[in-house]
Amino acid sequence: MVAVFTHSILFVQIGGAIAAALIILRFFVAGLKKPLPHRAQNNHQHTIWWRWSRVVQHHPWRALTVSVVGLGLLAMPMFSLRLGFSDMGNAPEDTSVRKAYDLISEGFGPGFNGPLYIAVGGETAADPQAMQQFAQVIAKTDGVAAAFPAPMPSKEVGLVIAYPKTSPQDEATSDLVHNLRSDIIPATNVYAKVGGFTASGIDFSDYLSKRLPWLIGSVLIVSFFLLMAVFRSILVPLKAVLMNLLSVGAAYGVIVAVFQWGWMADVFGVGKPGPVEAWAPMFLFAIVFGLSMDYEVFLLSRMKEEYNRTGDNFTAVADGVAATARVITAAALIMVCVFAAFVLAPDRQLKLFGMGMAVAVFLDATVVRMLLVPATMELLGDRNWWIPKWLDRVLPKIDVEGSHHTPTHPIP
Repeated sequence: MVAVFTHSILFVQIGGAIAAALIILRFFVAGLKKPLPHRAQNNHQHTIWWRWSRVVQHHPWRALTVSVVGLGLLAMPMFSLRLGFSDMGNAPEDTSVRKAYDLISEGFGPGFNGPLYIAVGGETAADPQAMQQFAQVIAKTDGVAAAFPAPMPSKEVGLVIAYPKTSPQDEATSDLVHNLRSDIIPATNVYAKVGGFTASGIDFSDYLSKRLPWLIGSVLIVSFFLLMAVFRSILVPLKAVLMNLLSVGAAYGVIVAVFQWGWMADVFGVGKPGPVEAWAPMFLFAIVFGLSMDYEVFLLSRMKEEYNRTGDNFTAVADGVAATARVITAAALIMVCVFAAFVLAPDRQLKLFGMGMAVAVFLDATVVRMLLVPATMELLGDRNWWIPKWLDRVLPKIDVEGSHHTPTHPIP
């Protein structure tokens, strides 16, 4: 039920944001019925951001190589991502729940903090001897420390409690649950289901793991076609999607390194390493991708305006970076400060979410917008704004620049 709710609310949020941006805001602005005064052309040639863009554009291959390699290295741990849930073993060491967790682990074994409840039905549940034999089979399974049938008032349903040898967060515990369901229990011909908090957490993590690629893929496809319709280009939306993936991937890599591998865990007060929260990658992707795409559209719109006006890609890129850098930097700085404050919280989930968001926004506003975008725009030149004529006729017209920014020269 929780999985369905999480899955649905993300798509509702994404659809609502798109509808608000493309429909509601448009009607609201149109209802004002008072045109804004024509914006005078600003001279950005003496700003530090304009000079910075020129430096990057004069050395595009160096900027591209450094950016991609740096983001790629940060994203590498992402391929070891393992989803799961925090438990009391991740609580601060001075809390009573953490002390109780540690005492149970030391006295009985780590698996006693997360027992597996195996519900048994059919004739086996009504036969105490059969229940005992079934519990013995479970107890002999690799990875099980102990298992025994629990007294039940009903003869229709039986219960076997199994204690793993490993903690609820351990990958071996997840393997044990899958082994019981796929091999051990079917071999006994007993109708039984593995449940409990630990097993349900594993199921929810598996559920989100299977659907995360679908969420990412659908958002990427929709974003690509929307940007293609807005900017009348193929390469610009393709680059935007790939660059946003780089910043999200780098954020994934950082949270895996810190929270799952335990790198610098003491510095950030993370405590015991463990799997990444199952909900975190999905929420991080949805929020970060929306923010980064907002910055991307803001920057590219300004570049497109200048290119339509002058036909000079080199100048359009520099002017676009210079005109938007202060706004993007200020907005990103606010977001980074807000999310970085979450890292100071004692709760592991808040730390993870805050660090992932802060890293992603910081990298997107600096490495991506200040290095990758001007470098790739310079390398591709006029090809940035190329689109086949037949596709241009088919795509819907979405004008974000305004009629006064209609190209004054032929687009290649």
